[in-house]
Amino acid sequence: MTLPLGIQWIDLIDIAIVAFLLYQVFVWLKGTAGMQLLRGLLIIFVIYFAAQQLGLRTLNWLMEKFVTVMLIVIIIVFQPELRRALERLGRGKLLSRIGLSFGTKTSAIVRQIIDAIEKCSQEKIGGLVVLERNTGLNEFLESGVPIDAAVSEELLITIFTKGTPLHDGAIIIQADRIAAAGCLLPLSESRLLDRRLGTRHRAAVGMSEQSDALVIVVSEQTGTISVAENGYLNRFLTKELLEERLFEIYKPLPQKQRFFFGRRKKEKNA
Repeated sequence: MTLPLGIQWIDLIDIAIVAFLLYQVFVWLKGTAGMQLLRGLLIIFVIYFAAQQLGLRTLNWLMEKFVTVMLIVIIIVFQPELRRALERLGRGKLLSRIGLSFGTKTSAIVRQIIDAIEKCSQEKIGGLVVLERNTGLNEFLESGVPIDAAVSEELLITIFTKGTPLHDGAIIIQADRIAAAGCLLPLSESRLLDRRLGTRHRAAVGMSEQSDALVIVVSEQTGTISVAENGYLNRFLTKELLEERLFEIYKPLPQKQRFFFGRRKKEKNA
């Protein structure tokens, strides 16, 4: 079917897809150094276009030589943003539907984490907990000390207590185990963050920028609970709000499903 002016429906779909992709690119670059670099590249392209229109031969020749290597320059300059974009694409809902996802956490483990965070908040014990989801965090595990222990309130508080060897780093939880402690996380360079925030909060946001992990932060100065996710920091959370967010992600099994699994396990043991 052809619309007025010779436009077809497939053309509208094509334009809509391109507009959506461009919008996503700007969303990914928003608040990063990449946005400033993108503006610089746009200025260069405007100069190149103007040189062609005005017949400035020398400038036009110089810009043509520069444009030939522009693709390589873009890859080098936007490497962090490209990596983040590809990671977000790779951890989309499609992968979850075909089963490419890590194990979920049970309600008992979530409860242990919440109780530990609440205790740290009350006693103003600084803490940084990374909950791995679909993006693997093995490269960050190597910077810490392997633990491989069950998640418990007492162990989390002990690790974060000031004076212990691992209290300054982050705890990374994989599935239902504490994989490592004292891990070093990448610091965010976002200009949207409050300058008064310390290293823990910037590390939390940096981790959430490079992965889909949910990162919980407890401020050592104020005891404030914050959550970093997808490059954004949600501050001043209460225990109830933290609990609600965690159970939105790690939903406990329905009662019927728990009963079925329990009965099946008993029959297997019999």
